[in-house]
Amino acid sequence: MERKRDYYEVLGVPRDADRKTIKDAFRRLALKYHPDRNKDHGAEETFKQVAEAYAVLSDARRRADYDARGHVGTAGTTPEDLFGGIDFGDVLGGLGLDFGHDIFDRFFGQRRRGPRKGANVEVDIAVSLKRVMSGGEQIVRFQRVQPCPACDGSGAEAGTKPRQCATCGGSGEKIRHEQRGQVSIRQITTCPDCGGRGVLIDAPCRECGGQGQACRTVRLKVTIPAGIQDGTVLRVPGFGMASAEPAGGAGDLLVAVHTAPDPRFERRGADLWRTETIEIADAVLGTHIMVPTLHGHADTVVPPGTQPNAVLRLRGEGLPRFGGDGRGDILVRIQVRVPDKLTARERDIYERLRAGSRSRAALRQRKTKTKAAKGA
Repeated sequence: MERKRDYYEVLGVPRDADRKTIKDAFRRLALKYHPDRNKDHGAEETFKQVAEAYAVLSDARRRADYDARGHVGTAGTTPEDLFGGIDFGDVLGGLGLDFGHDIFDRFFGQRRRGPRKGANVEVDIAVSLKRVMSGGEQIVRFQRVQPCPACDGSGAEAGTKPRQCATCGGSGEKIRHEQRGQVSIRQITTCPDCGGRGVLIDAPCRECGGQGQACRTVRLKVTIPAGIQDGTVLRVPGFGMASAEPAGGAGDLLVAVHTAPDPRFERRGADLWRTETIEIADAVLGTHIMVPTLHGHADTVVPPGTQPNAVLRLRGEGLPRFGGDGRGDILVRIQVRVPDKLTARERDIYERLRAGSRSRAALRQRKTKTKAAKGA
């Protein structure tokens, strides 16, 4: 049987850690492993362990039981009891992470009491490096099914109301009992008169045709945190689809943020890469090149003797580190251009350079042999 990890070890805190230290550790690890942000294999299981550890250590009574008896002290606690009293939205405030029905279902195979939310709406957006650099608001456009504004979701024309279906009594189901010997058979089917809605509408709403819902295009401003990582999913509660259950809330809007292509750079985390090509003479003798940055250009020194594929680093000129301090770098990979056509004068120069190089190589070889002979 696999040993269950120590909760203090999971959060990376000492056993005498105070509540703020425990909360800060949970926020840091939630940001790293939450399935909305981390798609790596095992990240979801790690987040589950982190959430469970926080739920125990943030509660004084459960923590005392755990300190006294280890995992035996918390055995038998249901997930609903464990997480029911925690407002994860408050704990994870500002991080845009979710701990609602969907993730609860996925982790523990059950959900909290109450009506199920509507479906989530997923949207992909591309943001520029400038937006990643500074953060700020971005307009998101998407379509969602929501209660019809003309009838407030009832499906009936203004001034009228739906009436309860007499066939099913408002249940939306038709139940038929049949006795076959000692076996009682109970067959449940959708009510044929109301189609499972439980009500009949004599005067359907002209806007939605009696459906009670309408598809609308929504424009919404979402806040992009500075340095947001490529592929991060921002969750906007309550802007998903309407719930099929009367008392259920709307689902959430999930905004997957991707970095828009930029001809100047290739993004790798907080670092930005680009390639610069220089002439052979500049690689040998050194030179200056103007490298684009997020704020303009930087005069960059290419030192003498620079080799092909050498990397120059412009420290602190990259993107902000998301959830951390400082900024990444701009890294410039140097390519050396080899001329494919030469003038007669250029060929003469290269011939003399080659001859000189061969002479120096032969001299080094003779010196090496002389030293070897003396050593012998």
